[in-house]
Amino acid sequence: MELRHLRYFCVVAEELNLTRAAQRLHMAQPPLTRQIKQLESELGTALFRRHARGLALTPTGQFFHEHALQILEKVDSTVLATRRLARSGRQVFAIGFVPSIFYSELPLLIRQLRQKEEVELTLSELTTVQQIQALKAGRIDIGFGRLRIDDPEVEQEVLFDEPIIAALPATHPLVGTTPTLSELAGTPLIVYPATPRPSYADIVLGLFRRRGLKVNVIQEANELQTAIGLVASEMGFTLVPEQVQRLQRDDIAYAPLAESGLTSPILCSRRKEPPSAMMHQVNGMLRKVWRKRTV
Repeated sequence: MELRHLRYFCVVAEELNLTRAAQRLHMAQPPLTRQIKQLESELGTALFRRHARGLALTPTGQFFHEHALQILEKVDSTVLATRRLARSGRQVFAIGFVPSIFYSELPLLIRQLRQKEEVELTLSELTTVQQIQALKAGRIDIGFGRLRIDDPEVEQEVLFDEPIIAALPATHPLVGTTPTLSELAGTPLIVYPATPRPSYADIVLGLFRRRGLKVNVIQEANELQTAIGLVASEMGFTLVPEQVQRLQRDDIAYAPLAESGLTSPILCSRRKEPPSAMMHQVNGMLRKVWRKRTV
């Protein structure tokens, strides 16, 4: 499947008439008809219903149209952004991150990088596993995550070990206490992210498993904000890095854990290669930013 197939399909979906669509595309109708049939064959489903007055989208055709438009809009915006970047002569620096890092020192680093006129900063929300893949593929330059991953092409540095705390519904009986993991195990658990695994969810589950505690995972959420929302709905509790308590809500209470030493690392992942001049600058910024946290 090529981008031209998506463009042809979207024009036909807008016109619902092959003759008018062919005119808009400046091509003959028979080749356009063949392209649409090939697309339907590749997808294994009919995208249009044919009738005497023209065409109508099938339910699968409507679904495909919505997503095809999003893909084409993303491609077009990427092309425009690339052209602007080429004209500006700026250097792209791409960062991958897990959402909970944004409650720590990462915003300060981003503010400093955005002040550099020669740098075009791009940000991608990625799990640690996805960051490793993106680093190896060259899609990002540095990643900030929480999962230790052994890969010969990537190095990881622990910037900080952040305490883990419990996020509880405001009405929960353990609010105002310093609960143990054993006490928490009696409440349904919400973990995140659901996929891909391994992830922070496995760090949390490992805390209970190593102590021989069984927990009832009532829900797996893809995002931290979703997990917090489910806690607010009194579905259960979740364990979060300490800095997440900056996210204050009236229906959520945070509680430090009774067990000492329960932490989640903030990891910086880079490719194993000689650092560029830009990476040298970023590494220097990192030392200053996280040094403030450890003082």
